Amino acid sequence: MDARVISKAKLPSRYVTEGPARAPHRSYLYAMGLSAAEIAQPLVGVASCWNEAAPCNISLMRQAQVVKKGVAAANGTPREFCTITVTDGIAMGHQGMKSSLVSREVIADSVELTMRGHCYDALVGLAGCDKSLPGMMMAMVRLNVPSIFIYGGSILPGSYRGRQITVQDVFEAVGQHSVGTISDAELLEIEQAACPSAGSCGAQFTANTMATVAEAIGLALPYSCGAPAPYEMRDRFNFASGEKVMELIAKNIRPRDIVTLKALENAATVVSATGGSTNAALHLPAIAHEAGIKFDLFDVAAIFEKTPYIADLKPGGKYVAKDMFEAGGIPLLMKTLLDHGYLHGDCMTVTGRTLAENMEHVSWNESQDVVRPANLPITKTGGVVGLKGNLAPEGAIVKVAGMSELKFSGPARCFDSEEECFEAVTQRNYREGEVLVIRYEGPRGGPGMREMLSTTAALYGQGMGGKVALITDGRFSGATRGFCIGHVGPEAAVGGPIGLIKDGDVISIDAVNGTIEVALSDAELAARAKNWKARKTDYQSGAIWKYAQTVGSARDGAVTHPGAAKETHCYADI
Repeated sequence: MDARVISKAKLPSRYVTEGPARAPHRSYLYAMGLSAAEIAQPLVGVASCWNEAAPCNISLMRQAQVVKKGVAAANGTPREFCTITVTDGIAMGHQGMKSSLVSREVIADSVELTMRGHCYDALVGLAGCDKSLPGMMMAMVRLNVPSIFIYGGSILPGSYRGRQITVQDVFEAVGQHSVGTISDAELLEIEQAACPSAGSCGAQFTANTMATVAEAIGLALPYSCGAPAPYEMRDRFNFASGEKVMELIAKNIRPRDIVTLKALENAATVVSATGGSTNAALHLPAIAHEAGIKFDLFDVAAIFEKTPYIADLKPGGKYVAKDMFEAGGIPLLMKTLLDHGYLHGDCMTVTGRTLAENMEHVSWNESQDVVRPANLPITKTGGVVGLKGNLAPEGAIVKVAGMSELKFSGPARCFDSEEECFEAVTQRNYREGEVLVIRYEGPRGGPGMREMLSTTAALYGQGMGGKVALITDGRFSGATRGFCIGHVGPEAAVGGPIGLIKDGDVISIDAVNGTIEVALSDAELAARAKNWKARKTDYQSGAIWKYAQTVGSARDGAVTHPGAAKETHCYADI
């Protein structure tokens, strides 16, 4: 595709590069070494979430340079910029986690503002950490300029005394250490071995789940989201993405041509088929919102209910992302799902071809056992289940991949923050058979809807993963395992039932039939609601306060603006 034939007559960059009135604007571009020919070409934003916060992001700047070479090779002019990330692994278990979900909105907003302010014609976005993936995809769909998503790649697995480990093992080792199962020296050995390279957490946690989504939804090139961060072959995908975005400009293929209701259903399918992170049930509705499509928690759960669980990935299984890539990658997974009727093959993708056309030459690999054929699944229903009941009228979510018991009933033990619960777990101040309830951790009440991996991993490390249940209006990490129910809505901060229950109330969870109930009558819940009072958080200023003023329910993706359904103009058409 020769990008020199692309006219700027309808491209956003005409506002900063064309005509005598834009001479001052062009002078800034000349100051950065651009030629007149480069200024006349389409301007492509190359946005990365590079920083030195964590291994997830550390390789993104280098990868972005290769993307820029691909754009230039196809006669486009790349313009690199960075946005923030908050790395969940480091933010986990303390007040820093309140920043995590907020960062998704800041990423989407900052990419939007940079693109709008400088009138870039297309976007290639690189992301590594959990919230940066959906944040970048949300920006692409919101702006609706030709866009391609690039995942920075997963970390390589660590090795500890002959077995493969991930950061999940480190969190669980904290629980083992708290009960004396391992020594200080062993804990140190584990923490130093778990993360041996650049890249995002290696199992099917949130980053790899959303990376799988990026290919399935059609915003990333096939195979590009599976290659680990240290693999040099990533440069092929980066260069190709830079070239391909120029072709998308020429053909005027935009994200909203790709992210349709069918594509969102495909995305939910691969989440369930891989036993992916429950956070996808938060991020898919948010991406849909940017396209003006209704696709909430219950719509996601409906896909989960009919999707087989076929990828034997950690934390519920035994393999990591590197293993699936080497077995055949995300296309191998999608191919068997498509062949057995679980995916819509007619969805457009960034290749300029449909999903079915992309899969046409993908062959099944008989010599691997990472991914099962869709007609011979690990379990017939998906690895993630939606729940609903009088404790969660707006729904809840649980990951069941790798679990043998799918029902639990017991008395509640209530905590009004994660710290309270973590302290009780650390001190073993709970009983087998209880349902631990962490509330006031929702999007508005946290604020920020924290993940609870420190608490759940400590429980698992103490050998109590299957002996207690935990429910919250907050979130769980993709690394969480055990009977852990998140996204309970309405959240406690707005008077939801989770804020009305008391210690000893019996809670019953049924992941087979999709229910979550507390043994209280409607009359009793109504009586308690009359005495309930809203509480202030300790965030009464700053970015987290600002987020709490506008954020909506987890059911709809915890979004903070009206979305495409209410927009009066689209940036791509200015």
